Amino acid sequence: MKRIAALFAGLVALTFGGIAMAGNAYDYSFQTIEGKPLPLSSYKGKAVLVVNTASFCGYTPQYTGLQSLWDEYKDKGLVVLAVPANDFGSQEPGTAAEIKDFCESKYDVTFPLASKEVVKGNDAHPFYKWAAQTLGEDKAPKWNFHKYLIDPNGGLIAAFPSKVEPKSPELMAAVDKALPKKN
Repeated sequence: MKRIAALFAGLVALTFGGIAMAGNAYDYSFQTIEGKPLPLSSYKGKAVLVVNTASFCGYTPQYTGLQSLWDEYKDKGLVVLAVPANDFGSQEPGTAAEIKDFCESKYDVTFPLASKEVVKGNDAHPFYKWAAQTLGEDKAPKWNFHKYLIDPNGGLIAAFPSKVEPKSPELMAAVDKALPKKN
């Protein structure tokens, strides 16, 4: 009987255009900029800052702060993950190779880069749909360089709009709190 109920619930969700959303960030996966699988579960036990990025945006200089954050916190258990998106002002039109070259040559980016994804609307990547459902639509990306913070257990704990700089006191305090606790 439980099996039939679960099947029915899944069919209802599909029929009405919804998708069943997982309860944890580790249930989602991206691809690396090189096209390899990048499951968020590979970051279990670490805090993760997921940032939708763009190469030709007024906020693009935030790559410098993101790299600084990565350099300062990677050994303390933080992963910075850039997810390029072309959703806002068509400011990320490049190919994966062009995006990677831009990030590495202009901003010396060494933190992980995901492949380009849609981060808003009906075609959004499932992680972004889940994040909006989890924190509320008002916490969904409104522009490039929107940031989501995931705790070491895969829980989505905060969202920061584009204007919040990577090294701002607000974001730094949240990262410090989210870092894995040492025993």
